[in-house]
Amino acid sequence: MSTENEGTAAPTPPAAPPVRPVAAPVDAAPAAPPAPTSAEPVTQQLPPTAAPGAEPTQQLPRTPAAQPAPVQPAAAVQPPAPASYPAPAQAPYPAPAYAENPVPPVTPAYAEAPAPAPQAMGAEGWPPPPPAAPAYGAGDGQGGGGWGVPLATDGAPQPKRKGKGGLVAGVLAAALIAGGVGGGVGYWAADRSANGSGSTTVSAGNTPKDLKRDAGSVAGLAAGALPSVVTIEASAGDGEGGTGTGFVYDQQGHILTNNHVVASAANGGKLSATFSDGKKYEAEVVGRAQGYDVAVIKLKNPPSGLKPLPLGDSDKVAVGDSTIAIGAPFGLSNTVTTGIVSAKNRPVASGDGSGGKNSYMSALQTDASINPGNSGGPLLDSRGAVIGINSAIQSAGNGGFGGGQAGSIGLGFAIPVNQAKNVAESLIKTGKPVYPVISVSVDLAAKTDGAKISETGASAGELVDPSGPAGKAGLKPGDVITEFGGKPIDSGPTLISEIWTYKPGDTVKLTYLRGGKPTTVDITLGSRVGDK
Repeated sequence: MSTENEGTAAPTPPAAPPVRPVAAPVDAAPAAPPAPTSAEPVTQQLPPTAAPGAEPTQQLPRTPAAQPAPVQPAAAVQPPAPASYPAPAQAPYPAPAYAENPVPPVTPAYAEAPAPAPQAMGAEGWPPPPPAAPAYGAGDGQGGGGWGVPLATDGAPQPKRKGKGGLVAGVLAAALIAGGVGGGVGYWAADRSANGSGSTTVSAGNTPKDLKRDAGSVAGLAAGALPSVVTIEASAGDGEGGTGTGFVYDQQGHILTNNHVVASAANGGKLSATFSDGKKYEAEVVGRAQGYDVAVIKLKNPPSGLKPLPLGDSDKVAVGDSTIAIGAPFGLSNTVTTGIVSAKNRPVASGDGSGGKNSYMSALQTDASINPGNSGGPLLDSRGAVIGINSAIQSAGNGGFGGGQAGSIGLGFAIPVNQAKNVAESLIKTGKPVYPVISVSVDLAAKTDGAKISETGASAGELVDPSGPAGKAGLKPGDVITEFGGKPIDSGPTLISEIWTYKPGDTVKLTYLRGGKPTTVDITLGSRVGDK
């Protein structure tokens, strides 16, 4: 994300915005916020995941394929018999104490006929033949004389070979033996079960024929929402573009998403939306609001039976409420993650990393995992209603593996759905966004506890429009706005984020300082149509 969409957060601390003074337009749409200082965290838009072949991608380290055991030369497995192999000592081994009264080997039930008498092998009948019933795992502890040991031409065992070759051969032999044991045990258990003499199998409880999940569970809510969520692919005329997310807004085929998801296709590019069932539809941009980072697209040939996602009330969301995020992180469509609302009214300024204008929001903060590609996807509440549009994350660094896009650290930001709905209605009706304004120029570099109206860079009439909302309420250059709508204001981006949660024509209480003395006035918001 650091390579595509970085911006500046408008955190509650510090008191001062982080850049040099700039002259902002009189309609309260300031120039792009400056680069953050080391004291401020960096927030960034969730960029659309780069289109295959067009983006600098970072592969996950390949999981190495399982390496086959090295093939040993024939000599390592079965060395040729020496020309002359000394016969074993004639003196017999002393019988151990516990073997004074040896017990004859027991013939297993499945061995209906006794094994034929073994023939003497090698000098003096050495080595002894295996017992009729194999004693798996038996041995003298020295690694010699076991099953599977190749014999020399004279019947004597091969000399023990040292080195890795012997180890590999031993491992292979052990694997084969394990298979033989399993087969034998399986046959024995089946035979005993068939004879009614008992079974070693433990029966599990009966599995329900239908495993039903409650409609209010995460699985139930996800199942209901996924058919209304689409993966958006956007590309410019030169092929540059990426992948994001959107969701069905109405039955006419309008899809709500982020502006930065579809911006590359807005002027002659290609745009498509793919549903969770894999069906893909061509789409076109209906309208974009860069300042809000909201866009509406429309399917060119929408299917019948579209199911819009229900919209919740973001004003009634409480910290701690459960959240469900759906999107296509890094192109992985139909991904569902969960979390909670970790904060409300978080002022966030995010940009596309190209030096263009920033977007501002008074965001819902969530710890649900969202990543590049989740942009434009729905943030649902515990009822499955949309409460926000996932738009930005705060990253711990400037990139992921190898300097690529950064990922989630549990700080995601969503545009409140109440604001997004107002923007969407305007875009569907007119194709253009409408912004509420107070018509002042804000000093983004002022080191004050509030949003300071610029004093330099333009004439007083341009810094505060005398016929605009702020001018009519008596504000002047140099005044510091500390509250708006009853909420504290600590910087210029915070003020803009709060103003844009209202609609043109709303009357809001505003408190400002002049010479250290606070004054509270009522201000009726003006409007501005379109992005500058």
